[in-house]
Amino acid sequence: MGKFKSFLERKDIIISAHRYGVDALGAMAQGLFASLLIGTIIASIGEQLNIALLVEVGNFAKSMAGPAMAASIAYALRTPNLVLFSMLAVGAAANKLGGAGGPLAVYVVTIFAAEFGKAVSKETKIDILITPLVTIAIGVGLSFWWAPAIGSAASSLGNVIMWATTKQPFLMGILVSVIVGMALTLPISSAAICAALSLTGLAGGAALAGCCAQMVGFAVLSFRENRWNGIISQGLGTSMLQMGNIVKNPKIWIAPTLVSAITGPMATCLFRIEMNGPAIASGMGTCGLVGPIGVYTGWTQQIAEGARTAITGADWTGLIMISIVLPVILTLIFGPLMRRIGWIKPGDLKLD
Repeated sequence: MGKFKSFLERKDIIISAHRYGVDALGAMAQGLFASLLIGTIIASIGEQLNIALLVEVGNFAKSMAGPAMAASIAYALRTPNLVLFSMLAVGAAANKLGGAGGPLAVYVVTIFAAEFGKAVSKETKIDILITPLVTIAIGVGLSFWWAPAIGSAASSLGNVIMWATTKQPFLMGILVSVIVGMALTLPISSAAICAALSLTGLAGGAALAGCCAQMVGFAVLSFRENRWNGIISQGLGTSMLQMGNIVKNPKIWIAPTLVSAITGPMATCLFRIEMNGPAIASGMGTCGLVGPIGVYTGWTQQIAEGARTAITGADWTGLIMISIVLPVILTLIFGPLMRRIGWIKPGDLKLD
């Protein structure tokens, strides 16, 4: 047992929730962003401007989603180069065989393939053959064995959430908004979760509301301490920056979470905001305005498919209200109240 533990340490194989649930999941979201999401945005711009080249560029980027996710995860797991490069084939296989739930299949399969690849890396004199052979064989083999079932399970769970949201938009609007919004602020990836579950439609709109509530909420709530730098870094960056302060004083999380509990059902019941763009955008909030852009991308796709005739003023009003205006107003109500009762003290929200 001691030798095995020493072997794992030498190979930097660390079996932990942080490495797999934080590092790997966060990296997967970046891989998705750099392929599927940015490709969708580029293709949508090309379609709107009638520029065929942009559409083609965007489609190329989207087609690389599987390899990009796998390579990103492998990079986060600190794999040797031969393992990292071999992940392109593994990601392509897992994503294709996983179907609609491809991202989750890529995530699971890549972790196993990467760790096995690290285990055999540089253990033989023909490493250049053995390492990619083992990595690809295990990765593609597991893709055939596991990916269809993983993809089906993820897709089914996402469909259940989306179905429940259409049947109970008020209750599910609260639950999805609060849970996904909190996931965005926690050191895990809400974007990857939404992508893995293919969370779109009304449920995607609720997820968008929750993420925007956290990001805009913390930006406004901490303006006294962080001024305009905080607005930009949290409102357009990530509310995860406040995680250290949340650990010190969890009560600072109450106001943004209350905001998400209000804007979530307003998104589903009042404004009927749907995320029909890429699922990853459901978990991005106002980070680079990716969430709202995803909603707009969905509108344009619906117009192209004939499911929508035009983007109305009501559509824009609902999106702006849910993404920015309501989080600002509600935070300005809850924030001073929290400070007045002493749950938020001076300096509690200060960023280093």
